[in-house]
Amino acid sequence: MRKEVSCLSVMVEVWGDYALFTRPELKVERVSYDVMTPSAARGLLEAIYWHPGMRWVIDRIYVLNPIRFTNIRRNEVSATVSAPKARKAMSGGDAELYLCTQDYIQQRAAMVLRDVRYVIEAHFDMTDKATPGDNPGKFCDIMRRRLEKGQCYYQPCFGTREFPAHFRAWSGGEIMTAYPGSERELGFMLYDMDYSDHENIRPQFFRAVLRNGVLDVRDCEVFR
Repeated sequence: MRKEVSCLSVMVEVWGDYALFTRPELKVERVSYDVMTPSAARGLLEAIYWHPGMRWVIDRIYVLNPIRFTNIRRNEVSATVSAPKARKAMSGGDAELYLCTQDYIQQRAAMVLRDVRYVIEAHFDMTDKATPGDNPGKFCDIMRRRLEKGQCYYQPCFGTREFPAHFRAWSGGEIMTAYPGSERELGFMLYDMDYSDHENIRPQFFRAVLRNGVLDVRDCEVFR
């Protein structure tokens, strides 16, 4: 599958040993989606380059390696510092912003993906936070330079910080997916979170179909 990329699009190859894109309905004993979600792909690109004047939009996710699962056990912390304590500390109050992990540690099972490799095709939209000196060409050039040098703001990951993602600019040419000539229904998948109302952040879902090893989300119907 040969793909031509416009000057304002990016193609990023990402890979790693493990990945966990947690299904929200199975979050106690974590179970991963079969394929990277669009929101996880967006977060990975934002780890490489983010600017308030732009927003990444995922177009396609190409699955290069076969989908394989494995079971692991991980130590997790069952509690978090509460928001009221954080607000109290920010206002100068006496609040302890730490947790003793020995008191809250729990061992949980997880069904994760292993030996993953994808190509993320994406573009970006300009936002109302862009300054007069910002323009699409500038952002595209910065992103390409960062990909060439392997630069990132923080380590990109596959769903959780324990599973780091390696990345590089896609070299071009033909993309050989793991499932050519096939169609696979993946059910409802998380698309992204709707932050238009910060008092009521809502998840968005879409009906995912893997065609020829490609998850195409350009014209998908989003459900809230």
